Amino acid sequence: MAKYEQEVKNDIFGFGDLNTAFAQYFSGNSYLTSLVPPTDDVDVSVASVNFAPGVRNNWHKHHDGYQIILVTSGEGWAQIEGQPAQSLKPGDVVVFHDGVKHWHGAKKDSWFTHLAISKGTTEWLEPVTDAEFADLDK
Repeated sequence: MAKYEQEVKNDIFGFGDLNTAFAQYFSGNSYLTSLVPPTDDVDVSVASVNFAPGVRNNWHKHHDGYQIILVTSGEGWAQIEGQPAQSLKPGDVVVFHDGVKHWHGAKKDSWFTHLAISKGTTEWLEPVTDAEFADLDK
């Protein structure tokens, strides 16, 4: 069993539903719980995202806004283009500013959960390659 499976599956915000709406932008299964959807009077969304071990999202950018991730369980990675990947654990917070290319996801041997606070639109880009991902633990 991969690390932190029980913690992620019993996270305070729930495990969520299979993330079929954004599946094309993830390397495997992720699970999504929408906590605050954007509305006419709230211009940010808040979601809990659970990643199976080794799953990561594609490189992407946020326009006319930002994204903040707050790690709640498991272990993961986040990387801004041109910078080293950052190892993540519960309690870590990462801010991705407007137009900054980045990705985030679970470590190879761990489930991973973060809250995503997002404003603006997302531009989805190319996948993080298996070779790029494999190099992270070296």
